[in-house]
Amino acid sequence: MHKRASVRCAAAIISLTVVFSGGAVAANAADSTTLTDIVLGVGSDDSQRNLAWYSSTDTAQVAQVSLASKVVDGVFPATATSFTATGGLTTSNEYNRFVTVTGLKENTDYVYRVGSEGNWSATSKFRTQDFDGDFNFLFFGDPQIGSSGNVANDTAGWADTLNVATSAYPDAEMLFSAGDQVESANSEPQYEAFLSPNQLRQIPFVATNGNHDVGSKAYEQHFNTPNVDRTAGAGSATGSGGDYWFIHKDVLFMNINSNSRDFTSHIKWMTDVVAAHGAEAKWSMLAFHHSIYSPAVHATDTDAVDRRNNLPTTISNLGIDVVLQGHDHAYARSYLIRNGQKADAAEVAGADSVVPGPGGVLYVTANSSSGSKYYGLQNKPEFWWLSVQNQEQVRNYTALEVTDDAINIKTLRSQANGAMAVNSLVDQVTINKAPETDTQELQVTVPKADAGEFGWSIDGTNALVDLGTATESGDHYAAVGTLNPIRVTDTRVAGPEWSISAQVSDFTSGSTSFSGKYLGWTPTVVEAGGGAVAGAKVESGFEGGNGLSVSSTLGSAATGHARGSAKLGAGLDLQIPMDATDGTYKATVTLTALS
Repeated sequence: MHKRASVRCAAAIISLTVVFSGGAVAANAADSTTLTDIVLGVGSDDSQRNLAWYSSTDTAQVAQVSLASKVVDGVFPATATSFTATGGLTTSNEYNRFVTVTGLKENTDYVYRVGSEGNWSATSKFRTQDFDGDFNFLFFGDPQIGSSGNVANDTAGWADTLNVATSAYPDAEMLFSAGDQVESANSEPQYEAFLSPNQLRQIPFVATNGNHDVGSKAYEQHFNTPNVDRTAGAGSATGSGGDYWFIHKDVLFMNINSNSRDFTSHIKWMTDVVAAHGAEAKWSMLAFHHSIYSPAVHATDTDAVDRRNNLPTTISNLGIDVVLQGHDHAYARSYLIRNGQKADAAEVAGADSVVPGPGGVLYVTANSSSGSKYYGLQNKPEFWWLSVQNQEQVRNYTALEVTDDAINIKTLRSQANGAMAVNSLVDQVTINKAPETDTQELQVTVPKADAGEFGWSIDGTNALVDLGTATESGDHYAAVGTLNPIRVTDTRVAGPEWSISAQVSDFTSGSTSFSGKYLGWTPTVVEAGGGAVAGAKVESGFEGGNGLSVSSTLGSAATGHARGSAKLGAGLDLQIPMDATDGTYKATVTLTALS
């Protein structure tokens, strides 16, 4: 059985006190299983987290997860949800355990522990954030713990870079590795050192399979990657493999095992993933370890040339925006590259802002994040792809800030270099989303709904209706005419009820007069609209009744009527008693609107 370099458990650690750190181990007399190498990973989407750890014996294990708000007096909540772990024997004769935590809510603090009853790990904490919108994450090149020959120094550099980066970006939502976590693929002490920083239990870690990771199954056994397809970029009986993908905040991330040069399987896998999930994402990013547009010694390696000859056209055709890489232990940022060629001949070196057209892809190669190893720049003129290159032999990290319209990629020093302080800028570029070329956008502004209004007026300017000279008609004089039409307009949204009524005064001529009751009318709707209807006919009062001497309805509309305009009119019928004194008589019709 594999023996650890250090003992990390003791019965005295067992406690219900919540300590927000990770990696420590608990044991008791009933269960002496050692729990190590706990690492928090991404899930398929933002509502999930993957957990992985090692146990020294093949005992049943769970992960318990709870809202951090339920922790009282440091006691891990008894109501925590348990997730049963899977796993099996590892190449180091321990047992790996995988759990996918599901059902997480956004903007929530959680606590978790792993193990079994009576033998829990220390408690760790993580926080979910918004499930959509802007975010940033941190990208790290080749920690490769042990590469310098001094594991302690490499680990200290790795831990310091994580401290610097997560202090500068406290809301970082992922820690993304370019691969080569360790120098020796089967070295558990190196993995133990790599996984020792607490950030790896608090912020989801995204692992990439490097050439120093592939020579053992330990990579597969340490990292619980989502949606992994072991047949794409397959490993071997003794080596790790597989491609995987996940979606984080509308960004599709694909991670391929570039140790495998089975390009057919990679291309099919990427094509299938983009076909199935590309429409769910506003950006897409691809990661693999072996940089194909790098500045240092590996740029001319035969295997690098092979990848450079086989992958770029597919990457462009799939609409991938950014490719994250490592392997060459020097920083490089490419020009925008389409189908393996510079996409825009006019792009200048070191441009701080670029706008990719269709198929334009930006490739970033990360320098060492631990300081364990650096390669010098080749500075060859045939390296046409280099927009920016840098090698100062100080540790770097890269912060990617993602919005709907842009990705800002900022590479910073995590180690001072003379006057260039920690967190000073190595390079920065913003990728701005290009306008769509095969679509058009339509825009219209709908104003706030108008409350509308109700109004009426005499249609025209003639306020006099001349009934002419009355004529004898049996036992009375008669005169007829037509009321000047009334225009009524109602644009009120609710369509409330309205009516127009009229009442006529007495007819007068000097000192003589006769009653207005002798006038009658027959209302009509001259021009329909707005739900208007005519009022009832009113007979002249000559034979009886009050005629129009009392208020009568010319027209109206019921509640809920349509908005619009109508014109109301009326035929007038005046019957004058025979004893009326001759003369020219006038009366006034008073119109009243009610609503």
